[in-house]
Amino acid sequence: MRAPIGEFTDAWPVADKLDLLAPPVAAALRGPVPTDGVVYVDSDPDDADTARFGEVHGIPPEFSANCVVVAGRRGQETTLAACVVLAHTRADVNRLVRRELGARKASFAPMETAVGESGMEYGGITPIGLPEDWPLLVDTAVADTEYVVVGSGRRRGKLLVPGKLLAHLPGARVLEGLGVPVA
Repeated sequence: MRAPIGEFTDAWPVADKLDLLAPPVAAALRGPVPTDGVVYVDSDPDDADTARFGEVHGIPPEFSANCVVVAGRRGQETTLAACVVLAHTRADVNRLVRRELGARKASFAPMETAVGESGMEYGGITPIGLPEDWPLLVDTAVADTEYVVVGSGRRRGKLLVPGKLLAHLPGARVLEGLGVPVA
C-alpha cells in the first residue's frame, strides 16, 4: 500500500497492524473508531519526535499533528484533556483551553501523569484511544487537513489519519484558534 502522505517504504491499513499499537489505541480501533482510511507506518523510535520524523519521512509540519495532554485546575479538582494542533503551532493553553475546561489555571500535564493516565508512551500519545472522560480539543486546522500524522500510542510507528476522523472521535470538540502560530 502507498502512504497518502510522506515517504515510507511500507504502509498498511491500520486494521492489519493493531498488534503494534498501544493497547488503548488498538481497543479504540477495534471498537468505536472507524479504521477506514487510517494507515499505519513503521518508524524508528529514535525518529518519533515531530521535527525529526518530518525530516526523515518528508512530512511538513502542516501535515503533522501533535497531541498534548493538559491539566486544568479549579480549586482541588483537576481535569485532564488532550489538545490536537498542527506541528507548526502550539496549543493556546492559557486562554482558550483554560476557558474551554472551565479551569482557573491550565498547564501541560506532567509526563508521568500523561503517560500513566493515557496508557501510551511519551512521544507517541495520540488522540485515538484516550480515556473517554477526557475532553478532546481539536484545532479546526487539523480537522480541515486531508491527512495528518499522529502517534500510535508508542514511540515506534505512526498513524496517518484523515483530519475529519479526528474531529469525530468520541468527546471531540473542534475549536477555531486552538493552535496559535509559534513566534
